[in-house]
Amino acid sequence: MIIQKFIDYLKVEKGYSKHTLTAYASDLKSFKDFLLKQGDTSELHEVVYGQIRSWIVALMESGLENRSVNRKISSLKTFYNFLLKTGVLEKNPLDQHRSLKTPKKVLVPFSQKEMQHLSEIYGTEKSFENLRNELIMELLYTTGMRRSELIGLQLSDVNLESRQIKVLGKRNKERFIPLLDVTSIKIKEYLVFRKQLETIQTQLLLTDKGEPIYDSMVYKIVKQFMTLVSSKEKRSPHVLRHAFATHLLDEGSDLNTVKELLGHSSLASTQVYTHTSLERLKEVYKKAHPRNSHK
Repeated sequence: MIIQKFIDYLKVEKGYSKHTLTAYASDLKSFKDFLLKQGDTSELHEVVYGQIRSWIVALMESGLENRSVNRKISSLKTFYNFLLKTGVLEKNPLDQHRSLKTPKKVLVPFSQKEMQHLSEIYGTEKSFENLRNELIMELLYTTGMRRSELIGLQLSDVNLESRQIKVLGKRNKERFIPLLDVTSIKIKEYLVFRKQLETIQTQLLLTDKGEPIYDSMVYKIVKQFMTLVSSKEKRSPHVLRHAFATHLLDEGSDLNTVKELLGHSSLASTQVYTHTSLERLKEVYKKAHPRNSHK
């Protein structure tokens, strides 16, 4: 099946994560289902731009945001580039397509005050579940790793002696992140309870039944904790990663260092996190400069 060959290519050649592979497969299936509902029996490699355009219109009429529509079309474009590369097609039907305009969204990270408050409300009861959940929060905030990277952490990735952790990022690229004292202590406390589980799993973070933690579980834990200290609309693992980067920049870290810690392949990706820091810089500047008449 042509879709499966494409997914296998992304997995083996590109090293995409399971989450990304699922998204690509879902987008392609959605488009194929649309064609069938329209009574169109065209195979995916036979379609022309007009058919794709009809799908775009249908997605927009269903209320899907432009940003989400663009993501689906991006999946389709990558698929057709794959068909070009393998000789199935001679031209990508999306070559002339222009992405839909989207409003510029600025993700507001958690403040340093909110993160400090979080550390003060951790439970005093030392149990497997409490320590695991607190460790999830600490690892996300003190290392800036992605949710998928957190889930994939192995016991062997943690080196408490040298106080660092190995993270397997996008396209199977490894990076090493230093561990703060507070995070090392959390890991040590958690490992005492983890050893009591009957499990053959090698992942660092497990459920109370000895199975690996999963996407929705991590999201739920983060949302529960951050709801206690923040009223921000977005309370997700990615916002913790955003807070990690922003707080480092606020405290004077250079962009290249933050880039390496985040596992970005280019500075362009890291510069997204500079917006909040610039806003803070403007605020400090206005308050401090003697020429400011509104002081």
